[in-house]
Formats: sequence, structure tokens, C-alpha cells
Amino acid sequence: MKFESFIALRYLFARRQQSFISVISIISVLGVALGVASLIVVLAVMNGFTEDLRDKILGVNAHVITMSAAGNISGYAELTKEIEGVSGVTGVTPFIYSELMASSSQGVKGVILRGVQPKSADKVLTIRKYMIDGGFPELERKGLPGIIIGNELAKRLGVGIGRRINLLSPSGKKTSQGFVPRVRNFRVVGIYKTGMWEYDSSLAFVTLNSARELLGWNDSKVTGIEVSVSDVNNADKVAKKITEKLGGYPFYSRSWMDMNANLFAALKLEKTAMGVILTLIVLVGSFSIITTLVMLVMEKTRDIAVLMSMGATKKQIRRIFMLQGTIIGVVGTALGFALGLGVGELLKKYQFVELPKGVYSMDKLPIIHDWTDLVIIGVSAMVLCFLATLYPAKQAAKLEPADALRYE
Repeated sequence: MKFESFIALRYLFARRQQSFISVISIISVLGVALGVASLIVVLAVMNGFTEDLRDKILGVNAHVITMSAAGNISGYAELTKEIEGVSGVTGVTPFIYSELMASSSQGVKGVILRGVQPKSADKVLTIRKYMIDGGFPELERKGLPGIIIGNELAKRLGVGIGRRINLLSPSGKKTSQGFVPRVRNFRVVGIYKTGMWEYDSSLAFVTLNSARELLGWNDSKVTGIEVSVSDVNNADKVAKKITEKLGGYPFYSRSWMDMNANLFAALKLEKTAMGVILTLIVLVGSFSIITTLVMLVMEKTRDIAVLMSMGATKKQIRRIFMLQGTIIGVVGTALGFALGLGVGELLKKYQFVELPKGVYSMDKLPIIHDWTDLVIIGVSAMVLCFLATLYPAKQAAKLEPADALRYE
């Protein structure tokens, strides 16, 4: 063991008359550890919340949507083939979008209607993960046209699987008796629950043919084309490629990031704000390191003078106290990582923290550790602890042996 390391450890864990210094050292270590652990747990929760929200949004929406400035697309079969040839695309399905009224014997509710191709939509959308009962294949059953609705909408209308609801389209037709809206009966063949009230209370799925019949559209017209990609984080790049492949105007493509930019920007800002706030805890811990070292310098003035009289250089004295602060930082950071990761695993396994139902889009705290965040936390904690050692170490190295020993 080097001379500086031996002295640093001896001073840091002093006994007998200097036991107070050891207590302060332990408090400094705990301060750093609690700050690091808090950062790890909170950022893991924020990552989990963002990931869960993203998965639920992508459960009912595609990664990329291609539409036309004309408002709808005719002859979509050729466009579908062209989009399938774009690198990064894993699935393509046409869709129809409209807003109309749903009613039953127990209620009325405005809904967003999505006409889909059950086979291709099941490959593009992942809403099957949130199905309570039924699924896209049930939409093509013979008999009365099928419809899939959210659990909140089902409660509002007082319907369940097999029950009938009426859809009223605003695009009706003129008759001798005036304007008559189109009304069609549908049978509930599926109910889903994403946990997001906006979707569960207002989004309904039917087949393309049922949607066209209700809206009075011809067989070749759709609102747009939904696309799934291999990497959701590169959806914006794939959207740009699709637009270029289709020749630009009147076609345009938007990724899920563009359509939910404000939401995820707010989540990112909140995560950054929480990170800054909790970093202050680590900063407080680093200030306690300064206190520990300053008191140690005052306590060990005579020892420092003796060491310098025996040949220790100012550089070695400075290094002793810098090593002390660094050791506190290393031990505190290591304990913080152990505590933070341990609490995270307990939350993930036992889910003992429950969230109010109806307030959040999930019932339990989601935990996802991001290695980038962990590296940044570790490096930041060590840097703050190291910077805290500079002033006390400089003051210790400035001591003059003659002045320190004059009154001893």
C-alpha cells in the first residue's frame, strides 16, 4: 500500500480520541449513498412510466401513418406495395378514421371509429395485448357486423360481448323528407383495456367494409395507411423514406414521435427536472465531505507538520486528503447503487406501491433501469465528491511545519 493511501485510510477511520471524525465520515458516506439511490430509483420510475405510456400509445396506433393532403387515399393497394418495399418497414395496413355517435338502450357517446383490415392490422397494431375478450379475427364473423370497443365505453353504454350498439354517421343522405343520417347495428365482439382513459372511452374498431358502408365510401377509398417499423426509435427516419418513395406531395408521413411530441417532451422535461433536484442531494453529501476534511485538517495539524518535517512533500499531503474524499465518494456511490438497484428490483418484483386507479395509466410503479442513466449518475457523483476534496487538500498542503509546531 502506498504511503498516501495508508495515511488516508488511517485518518478516515480514526479511533479513540478522534472517533468523532469517523462518525462524520460515515454520515458523509450515507449522504452520498442516499442521493445516488434516490436518483437511481426516481429515474428508473420515470423511464418505466415513459416506456409504459409509449407502449400503450403504440398499442392502438401505428409507428408511422401515411396520409394524403386530399383527405383520403384512393387505390391504396399500389401504395401499400410501395411502402412494403421501404427498408425498416415490417407491416402495412390501410385504415379509415371518422368521428360519429354510438348509442345503446342505456346511453349515448361520441366515438372515434377506426376501420381496419383484421389480418394485416393484427400485425401492425399490438392492441391484442390489451384485449380483455375477443380480438380482430372476431370482426369477420358472419352475421351482424362486429365492433371492438374499450372497457370504459362498454361501461358507458352498458354493453358486453354479444350485445348490440348503434352507430350513427354524420354523412347521411338527402331524401324527400330531408336529411337522414346513416344508422347501422353492430355486435360487440371484443373489449380492450389499455389503462388510458382517452382510448378506452372513445375508440372503436370495425372492418374496412363496415366503415365504408356506414360512411358511404366506395371500395377503394381509405383515410390512410398505417405502418409498423422494426425499430420504433427510428420511426421518424422511416417516415421520411416513405414520403420520398411516394414522391412527396400530396402524400406525407408522420411518426408516432411527431404525433405525440408535446407529451413526450413534457415527460423528458419532468425527468430532467427530477434529476436536477435529486442531484442536489448528492451535492449536499459532497459538502459534508468538505466539512469532514476541514475538521480533519484542523485535528491533524500537528501530524501534518510532523509528516512534512520528516520529508513529506506538499503534493503528498494534498494527495492524502484528496484520497480521503475520493474514498468517501467511492464507498457512498457503491452503497447508493446497491441500495437503488435493490429497491428497484423489490418494486419490480413485489409491486408493493399501488397507484390510484383512474388517475394514472398504470396500477403499479413501472421500473426500467437505463444503463446510460446509471453511468451518468455514477460519474456525476464521483466528480462532485472529487471536487469537494480540492479546497481542504489545498489548505492542508499550505501548512508550514514551523508555524504548526511552534506552540506544541
